[in-house]
This record gives sequence, structure tokens and C-alpha cells, in this order.
Amino acid sequence: MTEQVSVEHGIAELASEAYVVGFPLVFDLEQVDRFTRDGLGAVPPTPYNAFGHARTLAGPETEFVSVNNDTVYSIAQLDLGVGPLLLEVPAVGDRYYVLQFIDAWTNNFAYVGTRATGSDAGRFLLVPPEWEAGGPHHGESEVGATVVRFPTRIGTIVGRWAVSGEDDLPAVHALQDALTLTPTRESLAPAAGVPEVAPSPSEALTFFERMRVWSQAFPPAEHDGRTLATYEPLGLTGTTPVGGLPAEVRAALEEGYAVGKQALESSLHTAIPLVDGWQVNLHVFDYNVDFFEVGALDSPAWKLTDPTTRYAHRAAAALGGLWGNHGYEAAYFPTYVDADGEALTGEHEYRLRLQPTPPVGAFWSVTMYDLPQYYLVDNAIGRYSLGDRTSGIVYDADGGLTITMSAARPTDDTAAANWLPAPHGTFRPLLRLYSPGPAVLDGSYRLSPIVRVATEDPRSSDDPEDTTPPIDEETR
Repeated sequence: MTEQVSVEHGIAELASEAYVVGFPLVFDLEQVDRFTRDGLGAVPPTPYNAFGHARTLAGPETEFVSVNNDTVYSIAQLDLGVGPLLLEVPAVGDRYYVLQFIDAWTNNFAYVGTRATGSDAGRFLLVPPEWEAGGPHHGESEVGATVVRFPTRIGTIVGRWAVSGEDDLPAVHALQDALTLTPTRESLAPAAGVPEVAPSPSEALTFFERMRVWSQAFPPAEHDGRTLATYEPLGLTGTTPVGGLPAEVRAALEEGYAVGKQALESSLHTAIPLVDGWQVNLHVFDYNVDFFEVGALDSPAWKLTDPTTRYAHRAAAALGGLWGNHGYEAAYFPTYVDADGEALTGEHEYRLRLQPTPPVGAFWSVTMYDLPQYYLVDNAIGRYSLGDRTSGIVYDADGGLTITMSAARPTDDTAAANWLPAPHGTFRPLLRLYSPGPAVLDGSYRLSPIVRVATEDPRSSDDPEDTTPPIDEETR
């Protein structure tokens, strides 16, 4: 009995590791499938190999992890099992935009846009992993396009177009409509999409069955494949459905799932070192070390090579900010705490002073999210982010900016103009810097901590009838 318990504990520990390694794949493909059926916020449901466009900025109705409120989205889920696709992008002038390419394992492997390829019109041939120039359909390489090879048959393009306000939307809509995907050969079979996996008796077994099926349908990089091979004792590399595995293996999967899930959720708060309360890490999305197409920087400075660190980063990045960009495209700095290390909550009022304001090549913003969903927060003034393009904000005399965060509207006029509404519960602001400047990339630009505003005791010490001692502010 003791030996059996020891074995079960051992494979349960292996299962918790497998959960972290497989989470990005499973979570990503769940969202891919969801997008084709339900859309994403303002982006309507869209079939494979076509762009769906948001015509308005995201709001609280967009239930997606850390969705931005700075740009409108153009999103395409691609299934290159039907053959290569020709992507054509329009000239955009001085507007910032980016098309980010993500494979099934959440690797960012290519970029098209202002930083990566410039503002001119362009043509890009998107090809599946096994495609070879000069093969049976070699004419497809002669379309005068830059070839972009996908690491997995299924992939995602997330397009973001900067919008300066409601009046700017028609111009963006015209650019979205000029963005096209065209098959380069006729395919009689429809896109296969993500293999369907029937729900298992539990959440844990459903997860691991999806991991088993999808990891075989969408093989990762070779060295990641060797990691997956170590999960053979869990039945994750074979053909037997997880529900048909021996009872002790299923029990270990249940235990490993619970442990891995708890560890992953906790890591969002603890894995990244804090600098003045902010999680400052430009390298959250640097886990891709294998696939570099147009616009992706193949540089040691942007690669996490330690497998343990890389897998943990990849899983945390998927949970906290699925489909986020590399730091050189857009920097993301979240925080959960104030200057005293206390959790941010709508019960209090806070101030964030930016002096100087963030140095960027495009623009910056601070977006408010609730916890634990990381969704935008409904509020009376319909403001979900605040940044350098927000109309009506009031700068300080020295050019800095003081942002007020609270659930209640501030009474001071300037604070109200610079108010970023918060939920009544705990929250997480996220600073985004698009095309971050050199001072951001080299770490010399530092953010000030978010400071809780002290509230005055309503009782006046000048009232002779008030004999109650004042409340100690430090113990309130």
C-alpha cells in the first residue's frame, strides 16, 4: 500500500508539471474555438481563414483576459490545412497598427505592422509547417509576397489599430476592410479546425484529454516534444482517452490538476519581481526560442532559454494576458498593490503620478481590470482606460500627470478629469506602452508606486463635545 501511495504521489507531481506545460495550448485552442462560434466582444463570430473586425472599442461586455481599450481588433483564426493564404495589408499612413502572429502553443512568431514592416502596403504568403518552396504548388511562392511559415497548422492573427476617438472610427473601418486573406488554391474540404474533444466527467480530466488530443494534433518544437514524452506514465502521449486510464492514474491527474492550477494562479502575483509595486518584466512573452518569421526578433536578449522558467512564464502569460505582444512591440506593466504593499481595492482612493509620462514611439495607457477575471470594469462614465490620447485630462504644471483610481467619483475637479474608475472589490491596473522607447527597454525609466490617499476623520478635534480619540491612521 505504501509503495502504491508513493507511486501515485509521484505521478500526481508529474501531472501538476504537465498542467503548467499544457495549459497554454489548451487555453489558447479553447479561445480559438470559442472565437469561431461566439466571436470576441465586438468582434463577431468568424469562420476560419477570414478576419473578423471590431467596429467599436472593447468594453465590459468583452469577456476576454486583459483585453485592451486602446485599439480596435481585427482577428483571424487560421487553419492552413487548406493550403497557403495570401495576406494583403493596406498603406496606413502615420497610424500605429500591428498584426501579431501566434501559434497553437501561444508562441509569437511574426509581426506585420508599423514597427516591423512599416506603413506601406504589403503582401505576405502564410504557409503551413510542411510547406516547401518549389513543391507541387510551387507557383504559390511566386506571388511576390514575403513568406511567413506557421509552426502549427492552426494559428491566430491579432490585429490592433490605434483609434484616437469615435470620429476616427470610419477611417479605421476602411483600413480593416482593405485587410484581406485569400486562398492560393482551391480546396474542396472545409477547414478542419480544432479537433472536438467531448467533456469528461470532471474539469481536470477534460483538460488533460484536450491536452492529449491537441498536443498530438499540433506538435510543438522538437525539444518541447521531448518534454511531452516524459508524460507517458500519465497516458498523455498515447491513444487511450483519459477517461479510460487506470483509476490510480486518473486520481493522480485530478490531484495534479488542482495543485498545478493553484500554483499557476498564485504565480501571477508572485512570479515577477516588483519595482515600486509594479511587475516590471519586458520578457513575459519571450518563451518562443524556435520560430522567427518576419518582424520577430531572433536575439538572445528576447529569449528565455531555461525550460522551467520558460514553461512557467508561458502558462502565466496565457492566463494573465493571452495573445500579448513581445516587450519590444508593446510593454505591459501590471500592479496589484499600493506603495505600502497592500492590495488595491475600490474601498479606497489612490493616485498614480507619472513624471515624466512614459516615453513611447506610439502611445501609452493605463487600463483598469477587475479580479480575478481580468475583465474591463463597468462604470458610470464609460472610461476603461486613461492615457496620452484621453480627451479632457489635466496635466500637472511640470508636465506630469496624476491619475486618480477609485470606485467613487472624486469630488475635486482635476481629480475627476483624471479619474480611472475602479470596481468596488480588488483590481489590477495595467500600463501599456506601444512601441516603448529606449529608456523603457533599458530599464532606466521607472514608474512611481500607486499611493493610497489618506481619508480624514470626519470628527473635528475643535468640537468640544467630541471626546473620542482620533483613529490611528496606521491601524485603520
